[in-house]
Amino acid sequence: MLKSPLCELLGITYPIFQGAMAWISDAELAAAVSAAGGLGIIAGGNAPAEAIRAEIRKAKTLTDRPFGVNIMLRSPHAEALAAMVAEEQVAVITTGAGNPSRYMAAWQEAGSQVIPVVPSVGIAIRMERAGAAAVIAEGTESGGHIGELTTMALIPQVADAISIPLIAAGGIADGRGVAASFMLGAVGVQLGTRFLVAQECNIPQIYKDKVIAAGDIDTIATGRRLGHPVRALKTPFSRMYLAKEYDLSVTNEELEELGVGSLRLAAVDGDEQGGSFVAGQIAGLVKKEQTAAEILAELSQEAEAVLQKAGQWVS
Repeated sequence: MLKSPLCELLGITYPIFQGAMAWISDAELAAAVSAAGGLGIIAGGNAPAEAIRAEIRKAKTLTDRPFGVNIMLRSPHAEALAAMVAEEQVAVITTGAGNPSRYMAAWQEAGSQVIPVVPSVGIAIRMERAGAAAVIAEGTESGGHIGELTTMALIPQVADAISIPLIAAGGIADGRGVAASFMLGAVGVQLGTRFLVAQECNIPQIYKDKVIAAGDIDTIATGRRLGHPVRALKTPFSRMYLAKEYDLSVTNEELEELGVGSLRLAAVDGDEQGGSFVAGQIAGLVKKEQTAAEILAELSQEAEAVLQKAGQWVS
């Protein structure tokens, strides 16, 4: 079985995280992943603190294994969320879209392991100095909000720069990606797109079908003009948004407004025309629905098989 220091640090069986996806990663999905031996993560997104508290308490009724909560630090509710997860003594707190340093002492005092998502070497170093237990380095191949560096370029550079555990994210959907991440210096992985088609994921079936039908060139990144690009499947909405992005008669304010609520339209309503169906470039490898337990076991078995064969390249 695939093992790493991350398993002992967090009390998990597989060194595999389920990525936090706003409007998608709820208590049921997170609990299913954690119960099966990975680390499930509830997405805070822009939700109010009490709504996420309810998800945390629901997850605790579904599993006694560790799970996490992700806090997007640009959320208008970030401060309330930060206080609430400390009160709830969440096992793992991941963060994105900002610097969590001001909250870390309180989280650590509550017994939480703090693992920020980082897009660059410099931020990874800063998070280690701030006391992070580990970092998740996420490449631009991932779905949702993305940075500029690819996973292949980012992971080894971060691995060389820090001494705390490193989790790789972006462009990973099978055991080959897991094994490659370990060879680049990671001791764990985080996957989002693969878990979109977990049976315990509560998105509309049309969303899952779109991921399963996707090919290698079926995602698109929009929002670069605004400084916070997002990767999603090519749909009427994403194509329209990209056209508006290059239309100089459209103001930045109008462009921002255009995207408001689009993820909810996809993840909750299954709106083919107005929804932003967030997914990573690796969607072309995702071809079937499975339970969270089946996904985790398959990832581990595939990675183990690849790693055991690695010696054939050395004489």
